[in-house]
Amino acid sequence: MNFGQTARAAGHAIKAIGLTLALFAAAQPASAQEAATATEAAAAATEQAAPAAEPAVAAAPVAPAIDPNDPHFKVAPGGYTPMKPTAGKGMPIDGGIDVQDQYSPNGRQALGLHTILVYIMFAIAALVLVLLLYVMIRFNKRANPVPSKTSHNTLLEVIWTGIPILILIGISVPSVKLISAQYKPAPEKALTVKATGNQWFWTYSYPDNGGFEVISNMLPDEDAVKNGEPPQLAVDNRMVIPVGEPIRMQTIGADVIHSFAVPSLWFKLDAVPGRINEKVLTVTEPGVYYGQCSELCGARHGYMPIVVEALPRDKFNAWVIAQGGKIDGAPDAPAVAAAPAAPAAPATGA
Repeated sequence: MNFGQTARAAGHAIKAIGLTLALFAAAQPASAQEAATATEAAAAATEQAAPAAEPAVAAAPVAPAIDPNDPHFKVAPGGYTPMKPTAGKGMPIDGGIDVQDQYSPNGRQALGLHTILVYIMFAIAALVLVLLLYVMIRFNKRANPVPSKTSHNTLLEVIWTGIPILILIGISVPSVKLISAQYKPAPEKALTVKATGNQWFWTYSYPDNGGFEVISNMLPDEDAVKNGEPPQLAVDNRMVIPVGEPIRMQTIGADVIHSFAVPSLWFKLDAVPGRINEKVLTVTEPGVYYGQCSELCGARHGYMPIVVEALPRDKFNAWVIAQGGKIDGAPDAPAVAAAPAAPAAPATGA
């Protein structure tokens, strides 16, 4: 190859490089325009997807409000303070020979029936005694040397048969009503308290208030006296209930048969292992009421006292909160639903 041919080849190469650079420069504006178009399309897709997510946030559930004027949900200011017992109320007294005063509807009905029966029995016993004395004096041997041969007296037989029948009917009618009232089912919305008998203490659970449990043991005598409570009847943790409301009392035994009994409330219900017994308890006055296990259950049967504390609803709610429970019927705050993710923008070709 001579010098002329070499020069011509170099010229062709320079022209080829120039054409390549020109084509590359011409392609740059087109690529930039396509990229801008893709960016605008993505922005438009994002704006279209954003409104679709807004209704999901607005539809999130809101916790139902609690009426602050509803006494069922009121909480006493200052929290819970154990109520001091009233001397002679809800407890046995020294030298007492009568039934304790009653603080439940069934108890008052039963006490009224008991009082009437005492008067009836006293009247019958007095009548029989008077008749015996009369017969002994009027018909003895000295007053009647010749004994009577009377075999019957229709009028007397009708009287001494008819009067007892009427008395028994008069007694049975209120007795049947009282039995029916004692085993009337609890209202559907009644508060449930479950008492479990153990050797030798009680546990009280509140399934309607979060399911918390209270363990109740007898206090030493010196601590009971210091607190103004009767010895061998005071406990460290009481069974607390709202006053004036029907309580669905359930009992069960954890080991052997026990019996939950509070005399001043006219309430007694056996606690049997493997079986839940149920009865309604309503306390009519605020106060502290004492009872005991009334079924022989072992060596320390006499050391299973029961203390029921009836409080106004706001103070009961304060006690529930102090125990870590929740107020019966108060709704839990629902979790806020997460808004669904916005749909992805459709891909656009370059």
